[in-house]
Amino acid sequence: MSSPQGSPDPAGAEEGASNETIGNEEEAGAQSEQGGSSWPQPQDTDMKRAAAQLIEKYYFQLTVGCGNAHCDNPNCASSGKVGTLTSNEAAGKALQLCAARARLCEVVGAKVRRASQSLTLEAGVASSVSGKGHSSASGNTATCSLVQDVNMASVSTPSSALPPLSPMVDGLNTATGLTEETLVHTIAECRSSNNYAKLRRLLWAVFSNEIALRHSFIQRSEPVEKKSELLVRNKSKDNEGAQSKEEIRAQEEDLDKDLDSAEDTACEGEAAACAEATPEGDTKDPCKDFATTPNSTALDISEVRRAYAALFECPEAEFSSTLTNAVVQLLSDSLGIQLRVYKDAFSAIPNNINIFIILLESPALNTTDFIEGVMPSLCRTIGQLPERDQAHLTRHLASWEAPRLHRLLESLHQLITIRLLTTEFIQDFTINDEEAITSATQVMKLLFYASILGGKLDTPLLRDLPAEDPSLEPSTHEDPFSSVGKDWAARPPPKDSLGSLLGIHVLDARTPLVPLSEFYDDFLSDQLEMDRDFALYKAGSSDKFSFLYYPFILTPATKALGLYYDNRIRMYSERRMSIYQQLIEGMAANPYLKLRVRRDHIIDDALVELEMVALDNPGDLKKQMVVEFEGEQGIDEGGLSKEFFQLIVEQIFNPDYAMFCFNNESRTFWFNPNCFENDAQFTLVGIVLGLAIYNNVILDVHFPPVMYKKLCSKPGSFHDLRDWNTTLYRSLVELLEYEGDDLEEVFMQTFRVGYQDVFGTSLTHDLKTDGDNILVSQASKHEFVELYADFLLNKMVERQFRAFRRGFNMVTDDSPLVNLFRPEELELLICGSQHYDFMELMKSTEYDGGYTSETPIVQAFWELVHDMTTEDKKRLLQFTTGSARVPVGGLARLKLIIARHGPDCDRCDSEAVMQVSREHAWCRDMIMNGA
Repeated sequence: MSSPQGSPDPAGAEEGASNETIGNEEEAGAQSEQGGSSWPQPQDTDMKRAAAQLIEKYYFQLTVGCGNAHCDNPNCASSGKVGTLTSNEAAGKALQLCAARARLCEVVGAKVRRASQSLTLEAGVASSVSGKGHSSASGNTATCSLVQDVNMASVSTPSSALPPLSPMVDGLNTATGLTEETLVHTIAECRSSNNYAKLRRLLWAVFSNEIALRHSFIQRSEPVEKKSELLVRNKSKDNEGAQSKEEIRAQEEDLDKDLDSAEDTACEGEAAACAEATPEGDTKDPCKDFATTPNSTALDISEVRRAYAALFECPEAEFSSTLTNAVVQLLSDSLGIQLRVYKDAFSAIPNNINIFIILLESPALNTTDFIEGVMPSLCRTIGQLPERDQAHLTRHLASWEAPRLHRLLESLHQLITIRLLTTEFIQDFTINDEEAITSATQVMKLLFYASILGGKLDTPLLRDLPAEDPSLEPSTHEDPFSSVGKDWAARPPPKDSLGSLLGIHVLDARTPLVPLSEFYDDFLSDQLEMDRDFALYKAGSSDKFSFLYYPFILTPATKALGLYYDNRIRMYSERRMSIYQQLIEGMAANPYLKLRVRRDHIIDDALVELEMVALDNPGDLKKQMVVEFEGEQGIDEGGLSKEFFQLIVEQIFNPDYAMFCFNNESRTFWFNPNCFENDAQFTLVGIVLGLAIYNNVILDVHFPPVMYKKLCSKPGSFHDLRDWNTTLYRSLVELLEYEGDDLEEVFMQTFRVGYQDVFGTSLTHDLKTDGDNILVSQASKHEFVELYADFLLNKMVERQFRAFRRGFNMVTDDSPLVNLFRPEELELLICGSQHYDFMELMKSTEYDGGYTSETPIVQAFWELVHDMTTEDKKRLLQFTTGSARVPVGGLARLKLIIARHGPDCDRCDSEAVMQVSREHAWCRDMIMNGA
């Protein structure tokens, strides 16, 4: 078979043409080193080429068949349901089937080889059939379609009389794929001859051919291995005449039957395992989408890794360019076209996911050549996969070790950084339009879920939790907010389609393989135009990419900026609506949420004011808040609101109110289950937290992390006790780790537990009916721990927390807050950071009035600041910003201006006056001048 012109490594090249092949390879490698891949990228003709390939497949399905003796496809010659067709009739029928998207069969290579005609065609025979040579639709590879590719225009004889073509490379049938044995044998031959042309041809034939790569390194069942052994034995006995050809053929047929039987048995066993894994009463079969699909053919990962190890023992200069170009050719021309044109049909292709698993197993994954040459095409193709195939790939990535997964994550970060540095962005072409960056982000999402799935999960999983019943028992503590509109307390967490396929949620992560903070891309977050990205996020168009749909890659400070834009837009919208109502309906304009309170009755006044707003028009809570202290003059430009939040938080956590209990060990507050305050007080606390986020104010509150987890609609569990009550957590861990048979005698613990209220009164609670008479044993200790944690963190404070969450959701119900922030990020957003790095503040400070960073008095000021204690630094922040907490993103987010206050005088040489932003650096319109 002659080589297609321009192909660097044709799969069917003759050994005698190796010199020409090597020259082409070296030229292609040189072009790749100088400026990337030399292969053409898909242009406007992609759809035409893909359509031609598809019509071709239907044509040979009608004329040749798939080779499956049990085929039931009425449009396949192997089923016997297709009559005799001429070439023109078959071509017309193929066009009709393509337009109707009719079913396509997969060519069965093993079955075809048992046909009466041989698959292996000599070069002369092939030339007589294909004329000038056999080429793909793209003209660059021997086979890139889903079945064997043949030039239809050159067929002069009836196709039904021809055997299906199977590309051959040095004895390798690309329809059956590559094996470790073949690769190792080829490498040994190349080493002995010191000529690696044969290895390059082999790599090109496999890695540029989707059929070959899909069927490479497939796990072989026992009958297959027996058949291989038999063929070896028969080959050695041919010269001895030990068996006749008829006997050999009979043994092969018996082994083929064993192989088919083994495959059927494996499928039946897999279906039975899936049936056992399906929970009773569950209407959805978890194996329907994964185990019973054609994609689930087992890939021998160990063989893949051994083959790569053997390959990379060779000099990389001998094969790396060929391998890179072959993969780029495969991803760009073959798979890329099919996924863009026939994405939905791609999932039905057997073993299609094996291609990406094999490519991701490459040891060159972290090399610069791979990152710059292959990774963009690989990420783009993976990002185009149907979500079911992405879920398969995610499950494979979850089986990796943490360091390996982390290295792949670093490669993606490196790719994003390279593109950010080397791409010139303009107004009409932004970061959101750079395909390499956006596709790398999409692949990073698979790694994000793989890290969660492969790590330790927080049980019970979110999917296993019962739906919260909004019709709970009416509380004896009246809450006027409970009658306002919808049930604000019941708010399910947002779902992601990929996470739903995998059966996990980001809230299920307890100890992921890779810390979730490692997914932040600081450079991307700093370079991203958040105003533009937020606009794309709100537009919700599938044609435009928004990084806010992939919040794991953005730092909390950048996401806080997106949340700020959302809050401001809502405030301006409420303000416009108020003006419209004044003009149209004649109502008094009320564009702000005004609170008039007394300092010595701040809780009562705030409760009355907010209750009236919530009962009359809950939408007013989304207006910009303005605070006025009774009997005091002052315009609230941000400072009075911060002071209001500071005072009300101090009152809420005052021990005299007894709304919260303080834990001396963890230095945190928790809900008082025996509080005499009504539910409205806890609703007020939730509203305060919601208003603080909405108005960009940091609060000095000290809740354990489990509270923010519960705000995201995930109940507390045993491991959350570690940060809430360390002593109790250690005691329960000791109980779980005890393996002795005398656990009942050693611990003497029953299912009745005791606790104390805020007044020191001892109380008891039965975790089970008649719990005082049930001892905790080895069999029941895990149940005891889970029930105990559920009682302390959920059931005991259910009434208080439900009212608290109701108030929080009244303000944030329409906000993308829970879509963007994880529980630990939500805590950072509300409470700020505890990291006081005043060096960051000094570097970000600006100077005015003739001052610079080199001015002696400025240097003296910073020396004084750096010598301060942490408490004094907090007081300085309190004086200059109105809050002692560090904002999200660190002190560098504060805009501090040190300016000269008038000219020098005899009284003092100079005086520094700090002008500080009352909000973050991105709220430049709210700069305040302080004295």
